[in-house]
Amino acid sequence: MMNLGRQMCAALEAHLNGGRAMPPEAGRLLWDAFRALSRTRSYHSAGPNPISYAEIRAWCELMQVPLQPQHVEIIMAMDAAWIADFHNTRLMADGVKRLPQQSGHALTPALFDLVAG
Repeated sequence: MMNLGRQMCAALEAHLNGGRAMPPEAGRLLWDAFRALSRTRSYHSAGPNPISYAEIRAWCELMQVPLQPQHVEIIMAMDAAWIADFHNTRLMADGVKRLPQQSGHALTPALFDLVAG
């Protein structure tokens, strides 16, 4: 099963790098499950949240798709690869890591009142 997980992650990484997605036929259900779960992901200020086990369970119940624990682990590995790619492509520009913008001014009470209202 670990071989299938590596193949699925490799197919996802190829897809994310602009290639054609070629998941193995044995992983087609997992590919479709990951795509459906990824579309419902939430985001926070620094980027995407990972898919949770609760979301996978809810999806399985709603779609009436029984997944084995090893299938869930593959979906989680694909999600980790997707999030890593998100951070690598969004936070890197020309091989240089972009840092969040930071003010060179000290936070004063007047500045805080201006921002916070």
